[in-house]
Amino acid sequence: MGADRITPVDLPEPRYEYGADDHVFVELAEAMSFTANFKAMAITQQVAERDIDGIVENCPANASYMLRIDPDVVHPDDVIEELREIESSLDVEDYEWETRVVDVPVLFEDPWTHETLMEFRDRHQDPDGTDLEYSAELNGFDSVEAFIDAFVSAPHMVTMVGFVPGLPWCFQMVPRDRQLEVPKYVQPRTDTPSRAVGFGGAFSVIYPVQGAGGYQLYGRTPIEVLDTDQQLPDFEDSIVFPNPGDILNYRRIDREEYDAIREEVDAGTYEYTYEPVTFSTEEFFEAPFEYNERLVEVVA
Repeated sequence: MGADRITPVDLPEPRYEYGADDHVFVELAEAMSFTANFKAMAITQQVAERDIDGIVENCPANASYMLRIDPDVVHPDDVIEELREIESSLDVEDYEWETRVVDVPVLFEDPWTHETLMEFRDRHQDPDGTDLEYSAELNGFDSVEAFIDAFVSAPHMVTMVGFVPGLPWCFQMVPRDRQLEVPKYVQPRTDTPSRAVGFGGAFSVIYPVQGAGGYQLYGRTPIEVLDTDQQLPDFEDSIVFPNPGDILNYRRIDREEYDAIREEVDAGTYEYTYEPVTFSTEEFFEAPFEYNERLVEVVA
């Protein structure tokens, strides 16, 4: 099998807890892994498919999930009993779900995030460089270009959405020894441009709105991930795009393409480029690089 295979990890027994009167929280593992995240998504998908009375909302996270319930309809102990049954019946190493491969154009080293990161150098580990220069050196790359190549070389799966509304947390779909890792700023910034593409720990993110932040800043995408007015076509059913389980293919673009896409967004006519796919955990674990190539071909 070799290093090009991803070995599933053994998970501890899930920890079930109440969240006041109307939430059930389940921790599957203390550390993020594909195994834990896939199990969180699989269980919440099964909950949605069963349409269990009294469950109002379910939300997968990196290595856990939470359900909001109506305690007048269902007791949390009954919910937990069904969750235990679902968990025991799943084989996360051989599981499939319907999802999307999404094209995400990114202008790396853009002027807006560059201005911001230079303004906050006193809060950074390397006050004399840029976030990309720091990240490249920390991960053993001899240039920023080589680091960006690694960042876009494999797709990133949306493992959860949250912290602020519409913010996708994304984990690059590569074996553990190929994961990029960088710390957050020593002290958070008080400003981050909307649509900034950042990285912290082993997670890439797209900031949905302007605000504070602590992730390393690499670039900016011209497309929205949050549309509270639901003016863009892809946000007709939800104010958030994308969803947990979606697969983002970050793609390098130049300023000309950035401006052209932004004009479409501002006009309210831009539509995401994406294709539906059936994601197979078995195929991904067995040969992630080959499987990733097949996945991103659909939006190439």
